[in-house]
Amino acid sequence: MKRSAVRPSPLFIGLLVATVGGAVLTLVDANAAIIAGTVLFILAGWAVSLCLHEFGHAFVAYKGGDYAVRDKGYLTLDIRHYTDPVLSIVLPLVLLAFGGIPLPGGAVWINHHALRSKKVESLVSLAGPLSNLALGGLLIASVALFNPPLMLAAALSYLALLQILAFVLNILPVPGLDGWGIWEPFMSYQAQQFGAKARPWAPLILFAALIGLPAVSGLFFDLSYGVFDLVGGDRDLANSGWSNFMFWRKI
Repeated sequence: MKRSAVRPSPLFIGLLVATVGGAVLTLVDANAAIIAGTVLFILAGWAVSLCLHEFGHAFVAYKGGDYAVRDKGYLTLDIRHYTDPVLSIVLPLVLLAFGGIPLPGGAVWINHHALRSKKVESLVSLAGPLSNLALGGLLIASVALFNPPLMLAAALSYLALLQILAFVLNILPVPGLDGWGIWEPFMSYQAQQFGAKARPWAPLILFAALIGLPAVSGLFFDLSYGVFDLVGGDRDLANSGWSNFMFWRKI
């Protein structure tokens, strides 16, 4: 029998269990438990979404002709395979905890020469942001359909907002981000060369602008909240979840 290409790792399953555990803690009628549960749910849930984002890239690449992604472990949803654990996992989680901005995390190395067409190359880049958008939509739908208790609904809504923020951020046509990769296969050789040179530093300039320039960050958040509203998100619930997650700011 042919072996399945997708094999969820025990670590990924552990992250799912931690996410569920955080959700359960938010149901306890004690402020400390609600805060601890929200923090655990958001951090573990965000780590899960990092895995799904990179898995989206890898899965589309695998279907498009780059079978090496299976041998590299990208289809196992194991967060350790997505490049450097500090720069790709720890740093985004720390910046999320202290700044509330969901920076792109890991990366998968794709053999673009193995892909069948420019369209496939574009879809490989698009798959990651779409996974964030889809996950955000599912989280929002879970609140609307199941009407969970208030603090759980707040945590779900904040994690959904983070997914929308990640989608908008990643879809920007900036070298080094997925938005650039979506259009890059159809660009001129000169534009591709510019992107290759700008890739190491362009995202850093963008993140610095988001943190240091109110006009830039305001435009980014306005756009993100607009998408959040469009897919049915509840701002009040998301802000409540943010408040519980950023509890240290109230100490």
